[in-house]
Amino acid sequence: MRLNLHQNGNDMSLANSNVAVMERGVVVRKRWQRSLLTFFMVFGPGLIVMEADNDAGAVSTYMQAGGQYGLHLLWILLLLLPICYFVQEMVARLGIATGKGHAAMIYERFGKWWGRFSLFDLLFVNFLTLITEFAAISLALSALGISPYVSVPVAAAGLMLMVITGSYLRWERTVIVLCLVDLTWFVIAFVLHPAWSEVARNTLHPNLPPGKIGSGLILLIIAIVGTTIAPWQLFFQQSCVAEKRLRFADLKWARLDTLIGAAFTVLVAGAMMIAGNYGFQHGIHFEDPAQFAVAIAPAAGHFVRNGILLLMVNAAVLGTTAISLASAWAYGEVKGWQHSLHKKIWEAPGFYATYIACVGAAAAIVLIPRMPLQLVIVSVQVFAGLILPSAIIFLQLLLNDRALLGDRWVNRPWNNWINWTIIVVLFALSLLLAVQVVLPNLFS
Repeated sequence: MRLNLHQNGNDMSLANSNVAVMERGVVVRKRWQRSLLTFFMVFGPGLIVMEADNDAGAVSTYMQAGGQYGLHLLWILLLLLPICYFVQEMVARLGIATGKGHAAMIYERFGKWWGRFSLFDLLFVNFLTLITEFAAISLALSALGISPYVSVPVAAAGLMLMVITGSYLRWERTVIVLCLVDLTWFVIAFVLHPAWSEVARNTLHPNLPPGKIGSGLILLIIAIVGTTIAPWQLFFQQSCVAEKRLRFADLKWARLDTLIGAAFTVLVAGAMMIAGNYGFQHGIHFEDPAQFAVAIAPAAGHFVRNGILLLMVNAAVLGTTAISLASAWAYGEVKGWQHSLHKKIWEAPGFYATYIACVGAAAAIVLIPRMPLQLVIVSVQVFAGLILPSAIIFLQLLLNDRALLGDRWVNRPWNNWINWTIIVVLFALSLLLAVQVVLPNLFS
């Protein structure tokens, strides 16, 4: 069998064979070869959306969980694995069915009021999150002796250059490489020699740290949920799927991509928590991962120290490019602008200007003297956990719209049971946070 693959400029589309196109033909003689080639062409959005969520806030939150409570909260990550997959699978299915981004669909199906409400929530929490990404770059590279007034502007310029080339494929390949850099977290976890029997027990056996349930523990659990599943992910992956022009024939591969991304992300998060546990075991108090990396250097070595600091920067870069694109895609859809990484900067000026403005403004805010950077990082994760339920409700309603998806692709009853359970749990966590704010001594 011969599949003709072609490329029209930088504009990649899947041909009838559901394989992305290149300039020369590729001979595919066996079915498994065809399937493997198709998967590699579909692969990307699921891994990127998941691993980019292991951003600066995630590094801080997971390591703080390990530093304060040891390995006791590992089981939460295992519970979040199927939740991550089910939520993002719906996003991929909706993106394939509509060929449009999430913001455009909310405007189209629920009207301008709800569309503006969801867009404002997205842009607001995204911008706050971007501040945390540059805060992490500042903290990490300061520990390596690089001034924030050098590291932050250079990082911002690099992030802008990453997307203005007018090539989705080039951007995607670059970001996938950055995702794979996070494999280094597993090396760091092994170098720190945790008790693997305890790791397994705390992963498979739900338990809480000894003592009373306090406000700090509740806030941290909400922050873990908020950083593992973030509202921007819904908008990002749907726009990404639409950008790649995937079809329903590609859905099984998009699902596999999403499952791989979810599993990889949870494993990396576990490695971060194991790293934080090293501080818990050795009585090392820390307020941010950069401080932790410096504090453990005498005992753990410079490889661990430098590795954690550079991985913080990598996490921040991943988070910044994905979150900024989620905002630019959503705003561009609503404004009716050209909004594609296939377009050159002069072909989609509003789209690229939104991305550049988000990156530049967040970088500038971080350079304000005496900004409480670690407080901002943790607070944003809690806020993301609060607005997540409403974002998932929109997604759930869209996935039950038969006029939009038809009988074949709408949610099945078991989908709805799972999804409404997720929504109820998220609302319960949000309610606990609200109660804690109103009655701060309730869980003392």
